[in-house]
Amino acid sequence: MIKYIQPAPVSEADGMVSEMFKQIKRDFGLVGDLFVMHSLSPSLLAGVWAAFRETEMVGIVPRAIKEAVATAVAKANECPFCMDAHSTMLMAVGESDVAYQILGGQIGEISDRKLRSIVEWTLATRVPHSPILQEPPFTAKETPEIIGTLVMNNYITRMIDVLLTNKSLISVKNSFFSKLTKRLVALLFSSNLKKEKTIGDSLVFLRDAQLPDDLSWASSNPVISKALANLAAAVDQAGEADLDDATRSVIKQYVDEWNGAKPSVGRGWVEQVVKPLDAPSQAAARLCLLTAIAPYQIDDTLIDEFRAFFIEDRQLLNVLAWASFTVARKIGSHLTVPV
Repeated sequence: MIKYIQPAPVSEADGMVSEMFKQIKRDFGLVGDLFVMHSLSPSLLAGVWAAFRETEMVGIVPRAIKEAVATAVAKANECPFCMDAHSTMLMAVGESDVAYQILGGQIGEISDRKLRSIVEWTLATRVPHSPILQEPPFTAKETPEIIGTLVMNNYITRMIDVLLTNKSLISVKNSFFSKLTKRLVALLFSSNLKKEKTIGDSLVFLRDAQLPDDLSWASSNPVISKALANLAAAVDQAGEADLDDATRSVIKQYVDEWNGAKPSVGRGWVEQVVKPLDAPSQAAARLCLLTAIAPYQIDDTLIDEFRAFFIEDRQLLNVLAWASFTVARKIGSHLTVPV
């Protein structure tokens, strides 16, 4: 299902990547394409797996709440695969009604008050200074897991939207059979979700790294802090490897000023932003901007333009990861943290 890059099959992994795949299969149930695509860069894979595992899969916040956050992020970012995946996980933890209410835009019908308020908060997080964000519906202790889940899924939806060929996890068009298939997949995952998982197991793959100031909302949780610090370091290194200072500066400025709105039809706005750059940097900047703001607009032509200057699979992965995490970090940075 992975397109544009060709990572090695899981069966051919060795060294640290092989060890990570073993842990992923043990804790997640399978080595999904999200992790396979990142295996081109062991440091990126380690950061993504640790940050995903320690925010969403373990901790004090019920999995149902975190899967509701992930489903709402997928809905807001219009990622069909992610909507299918996380709504199925919601069913696996016994919240089928909530899954369909989020997907159907019927948030007011969610009966659990806290769950409903967290979903409403999640859907508002794209817009800086939205009034609902001023009073988060969770505690300070829950913050690293909930904002962490939000930030990671803003990263993941963009990577998946660009690099997966099948835009739907449940490729059944008939409504009845689609729901039936989801319930069967949820049943398969339910036993894995109930397995005890030790907090911090993924940290064995990480190095010491400094948590950036914009991720300080995670600082009260040492495990999540280390996971996110490593992911940030790996992503920064990836960006610096294949994007020059001018390109990164242009993209960061646009993302910092972005108000969460969908861009206008067409790509005129992209051309205005990349105009000062040279041809290779323009190709990279176009890809970065669309990955960050409108990943659903990325097509073969755009990838071919990028590939004319950056031929290696790892370069494409690096640029996509940098753009995706840059906007995910930005969304997390404007959120109010409860005292």
